[in-house]
Amino acid sequence: MKKTYFVLVILAMLYSCSRQTRADRIYINAKIWTGDSSNERVTSLAVKDSTILFAGVDYSPYQGPHTEVIDLGGRMVVPGFIDNHTHFLGGGYQLASIDLRQVKSQKDFIAVVRAFAQNSPANQWIQGGDWDHEAFGGVLPTRYWIDSVCKNHPVFVSRYDGHMVLVNSIALRLAGIDSKTPNPPGGEIVRDALSGEPTGVLKDEAMNLVGKVIPGPSRQELEESLKRAQLHAFKHGVTQVHDMGSYGGWLDLATYRQARQDGRLQLRIYSFVPISTWKRLDSLVKKEGRGDERIRWGGLKAFVDGSLGSTTAWFYQPYLDAPGKTGLQVTDTTLLRQWILAADAAGLQVATHAIGDRANDFILGVYEQAGQNNPGKDHRFRVEHAQHLTAAAIARFASLQVIASMQPYHAIDDGKWAFKRLDSQRLKGTYAFKSLLAHGATVTFGSDWTVAPLDPVAGIYAAVTRRTLDDKNPQGWFPDEKISVEQALRCYTSSNAYGGFQETRLGQLKSGMLADFVVLSDNLFEIAPEKIRDIRVLRTVINGQEVYHSKP
Repeated sequence: MKKTYFVLVILAMLYSCSRQTRADRIYINAKIWTGDSSNERVTSLAVKDSTILFAGVDYSPYQGPHTEVIDLGGRMVVPGFIDNHTHFLGGGYQLASIDLRQVKSQKDFIAVVRAFAQNSPANQWIQGGDWDHEAFGGVLPTRYWIDSVCKNHPVFVSRYDGHMVLVNSIALRLAGIDSKTPNPPGGEIVRDALSGEPTGVLKDEAMNLVGKVIPGPSRQELEESLKRAQLHAFKHGVTQVHDMGSYGGWLDLATYRQARQDGRLQLRIYSFVPISTWKRLDSLVKKEGRGDERIRWGGLKAFVDGSLGSTTAWFYQPYLDAPGKTGLQVTDTTLLRQWILAADAAGLQVATHAIGDRANDFILGVYEQAGQNNPGKDHRFRVEHAQHLTAAAIARFASLQVIASMQPYHAIDDGKWAFKRLDSQRLKGTYAFKSLLAHGATVTFGSDWTVAPLDPVAGIYAAVTRRTLDDKNPQGWFPDEKISVEQALRCYTSSNAYGGFQETRLGQLKSGMLADFVVLSDNLFEIAPEKIRDIRVLRTVINGQEVYHSKP
């Protein structure tokens, strides 16, 4: 009797184990790039619940009577794209707000604002924008362009890089800004050369003078922005974003946490908050940990300087088209150093915006000091953008093990006009993808959405071709910095997972990893580089669940 009992127990255990290895879904007949160097190209992928069971060729051991088998018809599959730098809720808001990105003239600018104002409730703030003055001759817009067409609406529309805004006279009056208002530290109120009156353009920290009087978004508006942004991300194969905040960071994080609690959060999010609040984040981490695999925190966002387009990026030498300017230090550098050293000592991850060559050298020096203060620690310091680097800085990224968190689409956008701002010697170190990788640095990719499209395929195209958007550089803008498709893929997948301390769970398609992956319309390795931008996302899978599906 006892022998029979043990046999039955063993059989039950074997049956249970057998059932556990049966996949819920198996994707077959695919060209799968796993990102796993030991098993890089396979044809099938087996998924159970949220996890990958198998990536290989012979999937039959994982197929059970209830397994769904999905034939992908030879399509390419890659790990889910991770975007290293977004302003996600703001992006969701702007999907339903005024769009000035395609404006090419003063006349068009005014017409778009007029049409939007006519369809907006009286006294409602008009926000969004994403205008680029380089697209209409390099002349900055002024409040006088739009005052007559938005008499009942305060206006706050951003340049696409987020470092400069145009406001109208109503907005200036609400904020109490006039000819006597001084420039705030780290910012500039652009003024008429003759009268000294504000033109309506505000740069960097000066934007907050008006920003602080704009009513904050309601909970419903935040929820709607998140819903729009998630759907937009899924359409482009994005399975996780590292979010740098749109509404002060903490409101963004609270929105994501509530959505997680309510079951509305499908995307994975790593949410950053401002460096000035590091003590608050330290308390949260000590009390509640760092979140889960859907919503995580523990990262801080800092700023050194502004942007190239707004002539506020911090350089050693003046701008060619603004000889009296070398840029701005958006944050007091003494205070910034103190915050970073303290936050790092507390075990928090620091990501710092740095565009100009002097800004990058400064932050690398701060990170080096932090490393000396806490040797042997896994800091994973990040420089967001790492845009204009000296040769010495490129080498230091690798030697200091600092992550270059870059956005390749900026290269093919800025490359249309950057020569107006900088000489060729400085431009050689612009978006130096290949040089950084050759030195052994960790490079991650993203969009900086809404500054650039939330579209990793467009980013891969930019990194591989470096063909500027005006098609004036068909062989690539500074082509020596072009990288391979595989390098670009790693920057969007496994390197980004590492940049967020998730490399054991995300970024590769292999047994035990979370089942986040994307099906593409064409094979990135087989298509001509200039055709990459035409590739579409057909399926997006997160946690084993299909969140987006489009017909081929």
